[in-house]
Amino acid sequence: MKVLLVGVGGVGEAIAALAKPRKWMELMVLADYNTKRAEEVQKKLGDAKRFPVEFIDASKQENIEALAKKHNVDLIMNSVDPIFNKQIFDAAFNVGVKYMDMAMTLSEPHPTDPFNKAGIKLGDYQFEKAKDWEKKNLLALVGFGVEPGMANVFARYAADHLFDEIDEIGVRDGSNLVVEGYKFAPTFSIWTTIEECLNPPVIYEKEKGWFTTAPFSEPEIFDFPEGIGKVEVVNVEHEEVLLVPRWIKNVKRVTFKYGLGDEFMNVLKP
Repeated sequence: MKVLLVGVGGVGEAIAALAKPRKWMELMVLADYNTKRAEEVQKKLGDAKRFPVEFIDASKQENIEALAKKHNVDLIMNSVDPIFNKQIFDAAFNVGVKYMDMAMTLSEPHPTDPFNKAGIKLGDYQFEKAKDWEKKNLLALVGFGVEPGMANVFARYAADHLFDEIDEIGVRDGSNLVVEGYKFAPTFSIWTTIEECLNPPVIYEKEKGWFTTAPFSEPEIFDFPEGIGKVEVVNVEHEEVLLVPRWIKNVKRVTFKYGLGDEFMNVLKP
């Protein structure tokens, strides 16, 4: 398989490192706006032939399409900020190759009632294009990271094999992670983190469908396993709430809550 990896930050580097020992990985193009960063990853991988470096401007769809054609790739792997999702998603469609991302196209709040009604939801743009992809017999795996992605698989497994009835699927994210030397060190794009925390969180209820609430609402104390312990978590906008009810029809409620910490929330609160 030949892959165009768009974005060689922390997540992109991890993808490349995991792909390296796979025999099916013929080529992975390390494409980034910062070619110096991509070259550093290439050096760590120690295989310049299988992991060539290319400059890419992910805001320019024609740039993405040109690189995909140049290297005759089978898959475009999107590992950049979701603000670029539309261009990368559409580039894959136009070129006629498979597509993967870990976060879906961005939302827009309801214009008049943002804390009660959902506007344009996460992933709406991609779901609207689903029939077009089906007609071209192309595969797009969207929201296919850990959260969303792996969490959705766990939820589906539980629904299929563990429970006859489900009142709520609640995804809870909390940790005791410490990055030495940094007071604050997000493990993904800081801009994405800020945006999803300030956007109106979406909740799903079977009787009401999707609706929104205020950021940081419905705080609860959740006792995380493996020694992490009790962490306060709050409602945050996230794709699981939009994805899970589409395929698990008997669920009565779906929520997503983050353990953000008082310091981070106080910085973001107006």
